[in-house]
Amino acid sequence: MSALLNHLPILPVAIPLLAGAAMLLMPEGRRGLRGFVGVTAALLQLATAIALLAACGGILPIWPTGIGVYLLGDWPAPFGIVVVVDRLAAVMLALTSVLGLASLIYSLPRWERSGVHFHPLFQFLLMGLNGAFLTGDLFNLFVFFEVLLAASYGLMLHGSGTARVGAGLHYIAVNLVASFLLLISIALIYGVTGTLNLADLAVRAGSLVDGDRRLFEAGAAILGVAFLVKAGAWPLNFWLVRGYGAAAAPVGAVFCIMTKIGIYAVLRIGSLLLPTGAPAAFSLDWMYAAGLATLLFGAIGLLATQQLGQLAGYCVIVSAGTLLTALGMPGVTLTGPALFYLISSVLATGAMFMLAELIERTQSFGANVLAVTMDAFHLDDPMSENRSDDVVGVAIPAAMAFLGLGFVSCALLVIGLPPLSGFVAKLSLLSAAVSAANDQVRHMDAWILVAAVLVSGLAGIITFGRAGIRIFWSADDRTTPRLRWSEAGPVGVLILLCVALSAGAGPVSAYLDAAAQSLDQPSAYIDAVMGEPVVRPLGAGGH
Repeated sequence: MSALLNHLPILPVAIPLLAGAAMLLMPEGRRGLRGFVGVTAALLQLATAIALLAACGGILPIWPTGIGVYLLGDWPAPFGIVVVVDRLAAVMLALTSVLGLASLIYSLPRWERSGVHFHPLFQFLLMGLNGAFLTGDLFNLFVFFEVLLAASYGLMLHGSGTARVGAGLHYIAVNLVASFLLLISIALIYGVTGTLNLADLAVRAGSLVDGDRRLFEAGAAILGVAFLVKAGAWPLNFWLVRGYGAAAAPVGAVFCIMTKIGIYAVLRIGSLLLPTGAPAAFSLDWMYAAGLATLLFGAIGLLATQQLGQLAGYCVIVSAGTLLTALGMPGVTLTGPALFYLISSVLATGAMFMLAELIERTQSFGANVLAVTMDAFHLDDPMSENRSDDVVGVAIPAAMAFLGLGFVSCALLVIGLPPLSGFVAKLSLLSAAVSAANDQVRHMDAWILVAAVLVSGLAGIITFGRAGIRIFWSADDRTTPRLRWSEAGPVGVLILLCVALSAGAGPVSAYLDAAAQSLDQPSAYIDAVMGEPVVRPLGAGGH
């Protein structure tokens, strides 16, 4: 049994790979079979992620240090491909599996029928996401990036339509440039250090001097820019809102985790390089500045938008900005709360993308344009003679009640109002920032973070309040949509998970604080990777 458990780290990559390959061999008309295989694979990934959470947390006594290392081909690090799972990676895997399963179930009644190869592409996307969180070297990080991006290109264009094709081509062009930059940076770093294994790189980077150090800094700077593009940081996020808003609802929902890969990579690589004198590209100053600019840009975008899809996109940008700003503060005081906020925001924005599509079914054609016109000409002014009160007192059917409650819940989560997990996340984040300010650690930066988070929350209150009034109160020509359980269920489950996250904030925060502490002490990660023994030693017929 223990021997089987040792293979857990590779399963999040192997399961979607095998499922996607198997579905490619099935006829396109066997949609029911493909859906069954896809949901089964997603459930297996969720079970594996839960097991990895338990193993890294010490509940399953597999790895004494809480860090699992899997050597592919039984080649020792840094010569072979290595998969590494710790608390942070396990959290990201669990979050990916939950969001992926919810999005996949949501797509079954409608979206998987609007194009070909939806299920295989979805599984390959999950494979790339899981691999990016698990890989222990830069080159395979690039490989998994390309796998998930290639799958995301097909999913972005899934369902056709002029707006979707235009946004999709824009999305593809930007990410191809980012991938090119990533490949250049990897080549520079390997040429200087002779390694791409993250643990080995952390050991060798500290000994670089003169020209080699400058080349390494240049490679790290390009690497940082590529990660900024993928994280949705300003000014490199001009593609995000249009692209995510134009994608199919389940695709936009699962894309919410994609921007967190860039943040994860910066956090992972920065924590390993920090003891050796982190290059400027991974220093805290630029991360804080980029995050603050992204947060303010997202807040302004929230106030400017009228469409629900774009509203969800700007919420993703606000989330990325908040995380980069918090992680740009020194020490680990804000890292644990930032990870709690990451989980809550991903679940909330994923639910928002799916809920936005359901809400749009209630509106007549051109409702968004009409809303902008009414704002411009003050036709919804209480004193205007054009205002109608006919809709007041109309009974709300069950479907509209669900949509209204879902919208309010997502608004509370994004804004950070009680009693849901968004409030717990922002309260813990702001408390940690105030504590850092009182300790005189970048005193002014901490208070600026507090002010920026509060301002973005105020922007969210204004935006969601305006949208809610327009959609659920002042619209007299809306229709009541027919919601399937497979569509309403995933939205409800994601919101209920946020409720559970709020109720279990204590144990979850303790787990995330432990993950933050392990990032602050990268020697355990390095020792686990470099000291992992092979099954068959060299010279014993194994190599």
